[in-house]
Amino acid sequence: MRVWRKALLGLGLVAVVAIGAAAVWAAHWRGAPLPVTDRAVVVLEPGEPFRRFAERLHERGLVEHPRLLTWFARLTGDARRVQAGEYEITGSDTPASLVARLVAGDVITYRVKIVEGWTIMQALEMIAAHPALEHTLGHATVHTLLDELGLAGGHAEGLFYPDTYQFVRGDSDADILRRAYARMDAVLAEAWKERDSGLPYESPYEVLIAASLIEKETGREDERAMISQVFALRLLRGMRLQTDPSVIYGLGEQFDGNLRRGDLRRANAYNTYLNRGLPPTPIALPGRDSIRAAVHPADGEYLYFVSRGDGSSHFSVSFEEHEAAVRRYQLGLGGPDG
Repeated sequence: MRVWRKALLGLGLVAVVAIGAAAVWAAHWRGAPLPVTDRAVVVLEPGEPFRRFAERLHERGLVEHPRLLTWFARLTGDARRVQAGEYEITGSDTPASLVARLVAGDVITYRVKIVEGWTIMQALEMIAAHPALEHTLGHATVHTLLDELGLAGGHAEGLFYPDTYQFVRGDSDADILRRAYARMDAVLAEAWKERDSGLPYESPYEVLIAASLIEKETGREDERAMISQVFALRLLRGMRLQTDPSVIYGLGEQFDGNLRRGDLRRANAYNTYLNRGLPPTPIALPGRDSIRAAVHPADGEYLYFVSRGDGSSHFSVSFEEHEAAVRRYQLGLGGPDG
């Protein structure tokens, strides 16, 4: 009887030692780096069983013990809480940290940047080139884009806020643009609410048009409010805006990079040398600074401005002063910039 007791005791001790050793090994395994030499991108598909995901990691040499990883995730309850998506795995990851990131949804994020002053078609072209986005707007135009996005139809130019937008794989070009549209709507509403009194604009949309002209006329922060003052005063006095960027926008693909006197006499809705008032739509995607300048123009009586050729502008009150500035800075070539 004593022999059996000793044998059972011995087996029990062996079992305890084995369990302890297994626990120590499992603890070490949970915190040991995965066998990843550089970095790997993996996708946990929606509805995919965790077991199959672990097996795919093993097939790619990213996990040595897929069954153990599956058991670990099941025991902790994390196998049911992981989130589908695209993940990056590096050599600093461990089985425990990997599962934790899967539960947290720490997916790879991408960025697209819509640049201030771009047209909406330039933005669409850039977005269409991003490989991580789903592309649904391949045939959209400035006239059809709003309808394709499920927004109120019309001309899409200027209605999307230029900024950097983050997204994850599986998002679409339409997702990005709906966010940009909502952001512009909010920024414009805030600007309209805080606008100066006495402006020649009857709606937030007219402010957006003016802001797009300011955006295309200068990239200098210190000149935006002054150009806004010129445009506002011209509109108040019934003068033509005579802004080249609007003419260029109206020429579209006919513009070859060189604005000629004949172009200034060519009739179209955007020719502000022939037509009074604002053009019918924005001509670009203005940023917050240009929108702010449109509703807060500088104080002054300037009616003209001309490029100095160094990125800055010369502002004039009288036409005579403006003509002198044109002769000085433009050497008599081309028409006035403002």
